[in-house]
Amino acid sequence: MKEVRKLAGQTIVYGLGTIIPRFLHYAVMTPFYTRIFYNSTSNYGIITELYAWMVMLMVILTYGMETGFFRFVQKSDYPQKVYSTALISLLMTSGLFVILINLFIGPVSAVMKYSNNHDYIRMFAGIVAIDAVAAIPFARLRNENRPGIFSVIKLANVVITIGLVVFLLKIAPGIWEKSHGWFREIYNPDYKVGYVFLANLISSSCTLLMLTPFIFNIKFRFDAGLWYRMVSYSFPLLLAGLSGTINDALDKVLLRRMMGDDGLSVVGKYGAGYKIGVLMALFIQMFRFAAEPFFFERAKHKDAKETYSFVMKYFIIVMLLVFLGINLYISGFKYIIAFTYREAIVVVPIISMAYLFYGIYINHSIWYKLNDMTLYAVYITLIGAVITIVINVVFIPAYGYMASAWAHIFSYGAMIIASFFFAESRYKVHYNMKQFIPYFAMAIAMVIFGRYFKYPGLISELLINTLLIALFIGYAQYKDRLLSVFFTNSDK
Repeated sequence: MKEVRKLAGQTIVYGLGTIIPRFLHYAVMTPFYTRIFYNSTSNYGIITELYAWMVMLMVILTYGMETGFFRFVQKSDYPQKVYSTALISLLMTSGLFVILINLFIGPVSAVMKYSNNHDYIRMFAGIVAIDAVAAIPFARLRNENRPGIFSVIKLANVVITIGLVVFLLKIAPGIWEKSHGWFREIYNPDYKVGYVFLANLISSSCTLLMLTPFIFNIKFRFDAGLWYRMVSYSFPLLLAGLSGTINDALDKVLLRRMMGDDGLSVVGKYGAGYKIGVLMALFIQMFRFAAEPFFFERAKHKDAKETYSFVMKYFIIVMLLVFLGINLYISGFKYIIAFTYREAIVVVPIISMAYLFYGIYINHSIWYKLNDMTLYAVYITLIGAVITIVINVVFIPAYGYMASAWAHIFSYGAMIIASFFFAESRYKVHYNMKQFIPYFAMAIAMVIFGRYFKYPGLISELLINTLLIALFIGYAQYKDRLLSVFFTNSDK
């Protein structure tokens, strides 16, 4: 149908601002970091763990206001008032967060086990606060269907980060060696990990600067009544988001603390392997940026449920293709990380499938957002969070990061089941999930085949695996006219 092709088109454009920048970050920075820290996996473990903390804190500092903005801007006759209220709210809370972190830097650093690196925590707090504020201007761009500007700013952020990190960790040490003047005073070649956070802080600040035309081109007005309604709507999303980030990020924090003296090294290796599997999450995020405003807008139409079912079908098929692409071409993707870290690529199929499950949940979760039942998001993600914690705590001592990888599968799988259960009597959409069993069976069987079959050589591996993907596409075309949906002009 035309609306779904429009969604697909916007998803591709948003990909310029999500997939391409993040893929650039992974394709450039992950190889770079794992090679710069080739003999020090614990240093990469620091980066992995602190960015896991950032994911959790980002949810707290945005407290569901992004989704609240989409919900209330659709209902309001004064969208600028909704935008202004949300932006002022995040400015105030993010500013307070930075002040509190700096006032209590000692105990905060001790809790996070970085008592000797207060500067890491200060920069880390600044990054999270700036990114939280930027979330609302980015949401405005999405709501106004301006994916081009959105993508350019996102891409610029990654380019700045890459440029600064490469300069500070690769080029600057050579300049320092040859310098006898001011550069030796301001640069410390042993600071290494700290420069990663400094580069991110500068790039986040530049992003906020680029967003200023969309921040200051309105009349600032804070509507307390509107703010209360937005927070009442969004607060359950904060709790749900926090539970969700536990599913996504807590494993890195627990691994460090449960693996003894080698904790940071284990986190570093797991984080590197995880980076390849999380490529699936980038496609999910790209889809979410386009789908969220689309779903809210589509709710006004009488055939909304039919559209949601249609989107789910082709989302799953396309994401299974991405899953196959990542795992059947793993011989190429493994070079993203240095040899020291490659033992962890065993987690890639597990992590990529887990994120496909997460994408299904994101698709289905529209039911409680449309009906202002966001409290159910808390119940669902809390179920997932409990499963994540239990599996990690019980099985990490015996199975290490493999337990953490499988926890994602069970957690997101349980969230899907819970979401369907709660929606059954509240906003039921006929997705007919049984139709996807052959697709999942084919994809998993192909990846298992690719994992254990002894290929004669790299060329034969590429040819055979490409044939498998072509076979999957052929089945999808025969069964559900996959290509016709995206390349014909019919309404259905």
